[in-house]
Amino acid sequence: MPGGPPDDRDAPDGAAGGPLAALRGRSELGVCVLLLALGVVVLTDALTMDTDYAQRGPVGPEAVPTVVGTALLVVAALLAVDVLRGGKGEAEGGEDVDLDAPSEWRTVLLLAGVFLATAFLIGEVGFPVAGALLFWGAAYALGSRAFGTDPLVAAVLSVTTYLVFNNLLGVPLPGGPLMEVL
Repeated sequence: MPGGPPDDRDAPDGAAGGPLAALRGRSELGVCVLLLALGVVVLTDALTMDTDYAQRGPVGPEAVPTVVGTALLVVAALLAVDVLRGGKGEAEGGEDVDLDAPSEWRTVLLLAGVFLATAFLIGEVGFPVAGALLFWGAAYALGSRAFGTDPLVAAVLSVTTYLVFNNLLGVPLPGGPLMEVL
């Protein structure tokens, strides 16, 4: 009807429709809110951390979480300013994914089985053996068929990871019977 009340569909974005109309097309602001909330949580935890027992030098255990929390707040603010000025994220165009192809349930089930087996075996055989099975099993599930080199690479990677965590970082991992021999 030509003489009827005005229709909100003819109004430019933000001119009608209430306070939420200004946010239409700016879904990236949700990411800003998430980053802001995460930054506040990280900073709150870092600043209320009990550090008396872990302080060994001028830089305590709250230093890294404080830097990360502050960086999250800065990134949230910069992203919000960019979005409010009209910035938009680019659509992904370089992926070679066929959305019509069926899911690879075999791969998903193999990976899930490898992770569960690692969780059950790590206490019995130790991290070096369970980790090697994890790395080799994941490579196999994802399509690698280099049967000569995959187990060797998995073993070296697992033992190296164990030694770095256990000896250099001081994070004790179960060594199992193999590490007692070495």
